[in-house]
Amino acid sequence: MTISYKWLSEYLPVTIEPERLSRILTSIGLEVESMGKYEEAKGGLKGLVIGEVLTTEKHPNADKLTLTTVNIGSTAPLQIVCGAPNVAAGQKVVVAPVGTTIYPINGEPLTMKVAKIRSVESYGMICAEDEIGLGTSHAGILVLPAGAKVGTTAADYFKPYEDWIYEIGLTPNRMDAMSHWGVARDVCAYLNHHDKKAIKPKLPTSNSFKSDNHSLPIGVKVENVLSCPRYSGVTISNVTIETSPTWLQQKLKAIGLRPINNIVDITNYIQHETGQPLHAFDADTISGKKVIVKNLAEGTTFVTLDEKERKLSAEDLMICNDKEGMCIAGVFGGLHSGVTDSTKNIFLESACFDAVSIRKTSFRHGLRTDAASRFEKGTDISATVTVLKRAALLIKEICGGEISSDIIDVYPQQKEKTQVAIKYHYLKKLSGKNYHPDTIKDILTSLGFEIVKEGIDELRVAVPYHKPDISLPADLVEEILRIDGLDNVTIPDSITITPAVEENYATEVYKEKTADYLVGLGFYEIMTNSITNSAYFSEEELASSVKMLNNLSAELNILRPSMLETGLEAIAHNLNRKNNDLRFFEFGKTYSTSGSAQYKEPEHLCFYITGKNSEDSWRSKSTNSDFYVLKGVVAKVLQLLGITVDSFEALQHPKFETGLQGMIKGVVVLQIAIVHKKVLNRFDIKQPVFFADLNWNVLSKIATATKPSFNQIPKFQAVQRDLAMIVPSQLAYEEVEKTVQKIKLNKLQGLKLFDIFESEKLGAGKKSLAINFTFLDEEKTLTDKEIDGWMNKIMTALEKDLQAEIRK
Repeated sequence: MTISYKWLSEYLPVTIEPERLSRILTSIGLEVESMGKYEEAKGGLKGLVIGEVLTTEKHPNADKLTLTTVNIGSTAPLQIVCGAPNVAAGQKVVVAPVGTTIYPINGEPLTMKVAKIRSVESYGMICAEDEIGLGTSHAGILVLPAGAKVGTTAADYFKPYEDWIYEIGLTPNRMDAMSHWGVARDVCAYLNHHDKKAIKPKLPTSNSFKSDNHSLPIGVKVENVLSCPRYSGVTISNVTIETSPTWLQQKLKAIGLRPINNIVDITNYIQHETGQPLHAFDADTISGKKVIVKNLAEGTTFVTLDEKERKLSAEDLMICNDKEGMCIAGVFGGLHSGVTDSTKNIFLESACFDAVSIRKTSFRHGLRTDAASRFEKGTDISATVTVLKRAALLIKEICGGEISSDIIDVYPQQKEKTQVAIKYHYLKKLSGKNYHPDTIKDILTSLGFEIVKEGIDELRVAVPYHKPDISLPADLVEEILRIDGLDNVTIPDSITITPAVEENYATEVYKEKTADYLVGLGFYEIMTNSITNSAYFSEEELASSVKMLNNLSAELNILRPSMLETGLEAIAHNLNRKNNDLRFFEFGKTYSTSGSAQYKEPEHLCFYITGKNSEDSWRSKSTNSDFYVLKGVVAKVLQLLGITVDSFEALQHPKFETGLQGMIKGVVVLQIAIVHKKVLNRFDIKQPVFFADLNWNVLSKIATATKPSFNQIPKFQAVQRDLAMIVPSQLAYEEVEKTVQKIKLNKLQGLKLFDIFESEKLGAGKKSLAINFTFLDEEKTLTDKEIDGWMNKIMTALEKDLQAEIRK
């Protein structure tokens, strides 16, 4: 929210310095994120003076330059070389003497120095309006009226508008502060409490409002009273559409708004003054002279002011005439009903719309307008007529014309004020401070609350309509605290607290332990957005996905059904910045639904690896990451958790080129895969990415239930034997492990594959596997006879079950 110091000061009965006002605003919860000086002409025209061209003659060394002498009043006439075609003797002009800094509309600031132009010295510049920030014209120098006084500073002559501008970071519930009136009310409440001054904001009145005639009656019918509980309007005829007066343009420019024409500028001005959005219709375009507030059929087309055709939802509230829609209520006007340069008669709307309805429509069509941002937070339903009268009088004053109807006010069900009771001991409990009842009443009444009932330990108040967020006693505590100031709450010498009891402590310990281990391996932890783009996923995935009802954008519209895509976004972001060697891990959730109120959100631990696994060094060349690097990392993490996977199976999935899935008691607990190129192409990733997804819910439960065990270091040495065999090329090593495990050799501590050899010499479709076996007996030294016996059993089983040819 942007607030103008000068504009705000018009409503304050006392003068407050800009710096103090900034501190007050932050103190009362309207945090000033930035405060800066606004200058209509950058630099404030400092150093520029009004001069008179005394003489002009052709430059001796340049056909397009003129040698002039200029009187600026305080010194001898200046010799200035000028390149403007319109310079002439007798003109009153703006001069930038030596030492003056000018701020062009386009370009960098320039400080005047004595310059030698084609061998002739020049002691300043005669300025065009764009060179000093007063306009955009560069056709020639700025020529002033003959009455301009020589020697007058340009700042005194033009009086450029200057102001202090505050950028306030409003929380979503503070719609009451989305206007200069609302901020003035809070500032006065602060001054009442802290400066002991009984003051109120000076708000313009509309008591002089009256109809000039009834020549332009327009009826109003509200069909959807739930989405539009109050609708007010008035007609004004014979207006003149033209440029707004200077004071109005200056105020709008100061807060970052571009002046358009007097009618539009007035509606913008009133909106930022009062917080109530208005909309002006060309009354001559209202067919049937009737305004109807209703919903149109699903899919109805409507052309908005930006000349885009939009398809309406049946939930979109529309302002219509008797033939068609004219405006998306509270959001955006229509192309064919707005005010144009030829408009003579207007219908001015001031309404209160349902906040939820406006918010949905605004997001649905991607129209985040100033009006929508106010309506979606809730506007003051009691102020529609007051603001309408204020705007009508301002239009009549600035644009001429006549008020040609009475106020139309459709308000079928008057809204009752919310009542909230607060107990004094509850206030003490939440705030930590004892407040006198009179102090509480003074603060609340200065904010617009009405005292309904007083008790010994309780106060009941009626909440003003401009504070729709107030509904609980805690809300009143907040109001009292922010006006009194959080800094005024005394911090006690000691605080008594109850220690928290942590749940799922072991799960968090394992998560921290795993994260520390992975960071030690060179991984970086990432945290990606749980909300993602539905375009990434197939129809099958979207069928069970959790869709956002009020998505922030078209690209963020579902909760992620998979962790892969958001991780690939992080990969792509880094690759685009030349970070090509990446190791990421992430703890996160995926989301799915099987029906109304039936949701699942399992937690995952995911790995993403791409690029090099090691860098070039003087000892070795770099190596690229691959599937087996990731598989090894996953194996180490499982070992860290004390978990053994029962078996692995081939993973078939359209997102992966190849992969494995690990099973424990028939449940899939992990997947390791190479991401398919067609998936990578969607993210413009041109190098392989290896992905692993661990079901953290299942694995953390298994790890928590597994008790650590300790064994004595063996006294006897383990014995190792190697075995080479020729098997079919398509045989998976896992089949070898399963075959050996079936023999159930108790002394076999482990086996591992250490070489694969393929050659035409072995025969077509053949490969050689070299496997290392480790045997250990913790009670005695193993003999060659025992080991030979076990190895014979292993070789026999491999020959029988796998048709392996043992290489001897």
